[in-house]
Amino acid sequence: MAWRFSFDDYKPAVAMVGLQCIFAALAIFSRAALLQGMSPRVFVFYRNAIATVAMAPAMFLSSKKSGSRISIGFKGFFVISITALVGVTANQNAYFEGLYLSSSSAASAIVNLIPAITFVMAATVGLEKIRARSWRTVAKIVGTIVCVAGAASMALIKGPKLLNSQMLPKNITVLNMLGIVQPEHDTWFLGCVLLFVSSCFWAFWIIMLVPVSKHCPDPVISGTWMLFIATILNGIFTVLVDDNTKVWTLPTPLQLATCVYAGTTSAFSFCVQSWCVSRRGPLFTALFNPVCTVITTFVSSLFLHEDLYVGSLMGAISVIIGLYIVLWGKAKDVQGMKPQVLVTADEQHGIIIDDSEKDLEQPLLRDDEQQSEHDDVIKCDKA
Repeated sequence: MAWRFSFDDYKPAVAMVGLQCIFAALAIFSRAALLQGMSPRVFVFYRNAIATVAMAPAMFLSSKKSGSRISIGFKGFFVISITALVGVTANQNAYFEGLYLSSSSAASAIVNLIPAITFVMAATVGLEKIRARSWRTVAKIVGTIVCVAGAASMALIKGPKLLNSQMLPKNITVLNMLGIVQPEHDTWFLGCVLLFVSSCFWAFWIIMLVPVSKHCPDPVISGTWMLFIATILNGIFTVLVDDNTKVWTLPTPLQLATCVYAGTTSAFSFCVQSWCVSRRGPLFTALFNPVCTVITTFVSSLFLHEDLYVGSLMGAISVIIGLYIVLWGKAKDVQGMKPQVLVTADEQHGIIIDDSEKDLEQPLLRDDEQQSEHDDVIKCDKA
């Protein structure tokens, strides 16, 4: 039988690679805008505000399609507000502050810690079963340790430079024209700590998707509400921290374009990843996350002239290896699940507000023994 090439089979992979390029560009342009002097808090405010506006039409269409008005209730609104406070406002402020103080490559690498941190949190609250004699559990524990060790080595160990910024064809004129100025002091360690804290907040957000989905099963509606609440909370936070009204202005085209790009890509990533998950499953999308790290490291070293050290590279590789070990362990958990149930579960619980983490929620919060209970919940929701 002759083998026939079908581009449709490769569309999800092409879409995910393209999406990782978008995420890499976001990390690079965001840091460039922050180095120009834009406040991270103002950036987060504008990003969430633009994303809210971009998601509003989808929320309207989703409400119209459902044919009934979804009532969240006071308790549901409270859960969504807490999730928006910690999982969106605190998460993004810590992330972009850490991005400014460290580097784009460090930020994209440490984000890969989220599956391991989510596994620890999920195991703590009983959403993940710990079986001492199970290879799946051992793989997830070992992968978590490797991820954390890699992140620690990135923060604490530098070593010799692999790419010496003085030897690169550095265009001083372009950097000066853009007003890009590196931090005066060595802020690498503090930046990595903030990125780790951001990953913890991100993992908390993923865990909270479970109770959020119980009060609002439609991810588009709950996601839009989270963005709206996070915009208000971050506006209050910015006023309290940045008492200078000039921080709200965006004087350069790069800063304005970055805010618009960040807000619109949040809504765009929601659609693309939802489609990819429906075609190939959540684990497939999670496997592409390290592509963003590779692209970001290469591009930022060439154009932002970020120093690349041996310790940072080895730490990033360790984080990626640990990520795949954790995902391998979780893949064994979901092998017995029916594909259609996986897609339904993702549609019920998956929400993408930030850059790349919806695909991580399903592989890390589900367990084989919870499948029958989850099927009953889905049937009730559909009824």
